[in-house]
Amino acid sequence: MKTNAPSVLLILFASLTAVAASDKPKDFSPKFEEQQVPKAMHSPMRDRPRISVGQRSADIIGSDNRALQAAVDYIGALGGGTVEIGDGEYLMRDSLHLRSFVTVRGVPGQTILRKAKAVESRLALDGDYGEEQITVENAGGFDVGFGVTIRDKGSGGFHTTVARITGRNGNTFSIDTPLNADCMAQNQAVAATVFPVVSGYHIEGARVENLVIDGNKSENPHLNGCRGAGIFLYRGFGTVIQNCTVRSFNGDGISFQQSNDVQVIGCTSEDNASLGIHPGSGSQRPAVRDCVARRNGEDGLFLCWRVRHGIFEKNLLENNGRFGISIGHKDSDNLLRENHVRANRQDGVFFRNESLGMAGHRNRLENNLIEDNGAGGEAAGIRIRGETAGLVFRNNTIRDTRPAHAQKQTVGIRIEEQAGDVVLENNTIKGKTQIEDRRKAK
Repeated sequence: MKTNAPSVLLILFASLTAVAASDKPKDFSPKFEEQQVPKAMHSPMRDRPRISVGQRSADIIGSDNRALQAAVDYIGALGGGTVEIGDGEYLMRDSLHLRSFVTVRGVPGQTILRKAKAVESRLALDGDYGEEQITVENAGGFDVGFGVTIRDKGSGGFHTTVARITGRNGNTFSIDTPLNADCMAQNQAVAATVFPVVSGYHIEGARVENLVIDGNKSENPHLNGCRGAGIFLYRGFGTVIQNCTVRSFNGDGISFQQSNDVQVIGCTSEDNASLGIHPGSGSQRPAVRDCVARRNGEDGLFLCWRVRHGIFEKNLLENNGRFGISIGHKDSDNLLRENHVRANRQDGVFFRNESLGMAGHRNRLENNLIEDNGAGGEAAGIRIRGETAGLVFRNNTIRDTRPAHAQKQTVGIRIEEQAGDVVLENNTIKGKTQIEDRRKAK
């Protein structure tokens, strides 16, 4: 058999070349653009921890808060990543506690976290400030691992304590958080198994996506918005809440306190007992976009204390039990644009009655539609109280579209006696009184 010598030599040369190439060390040295992440001694990783939790076909199988928390804590211990929750209803006997840099993601419209029925009991002994246990008269329905709220008639707001039960000795329970105030038996002190359905305390960089929160309002006592909500953050810096629905919570829908740079995007807060969306207590630079707050017992959007440099845009605030938007104590330098504020029980946009040093100055309202407010009686589209100054209203439409006999938003913009300078530019106002300026001429 004849062979083609040149061909054999060519194949041999190629083989030797390949062997030589394979012997050459691979260059694993860092590229020019590689840098370490800000708070760790490694560069960014492409693949991050991920786990699924659900009622079937998941890494962790379960249908209550314990399964969800196990998944979140596992990913949190690895420094962050993603928890994917399958469809179905999950019974919540305690909050789902968020962890820093962990994304919690459900199936849109199908992952439902439902607040369990609560029990409530009077305290048998005073709960003293700083104490980490409580004694209740009736222990039925309280158990280790459950969320619990402790308060009395004088310990509202931030003085209310929300904690977890960590142990039991008869009618006495240990809790994981010291009491924020004295809760005196003679002052009707009570404990109840109420808590935020989703909460984040002292965290950063968390995300919550595609969850439905069912607060089960009819079977739970009220929880004030400083300490709880359907979704609640306390010092939850940089948290993103996206495409979530919070409904029927006996308190606020979404509340974040002392939490800078929070984003609430594409969420719905409806049929909650108190406020729809409640940024407060010094939360700086919030962004609330493309959200709906409707049929809540109080205001649709409530800027609480020291909310500054925020952006609130393209939100629908309708049919709420008090104001569409409320702005007040040191809530300054915010931009509210392209919102639709309609059919709320009182004024559409309300600036609260604050002194000069405490008022909500230099807020801008641009390109908003404010209409048909005053379901509970005569109202203004925008009402300015207190010594509020530096406001700018530009390119807004303020109107009442109902038949003349049914119109209640009779004033477009009402400026009360103590208000400071207000800039009005290119607004379209239709109503019995377009601008009611009660300030004395200077």
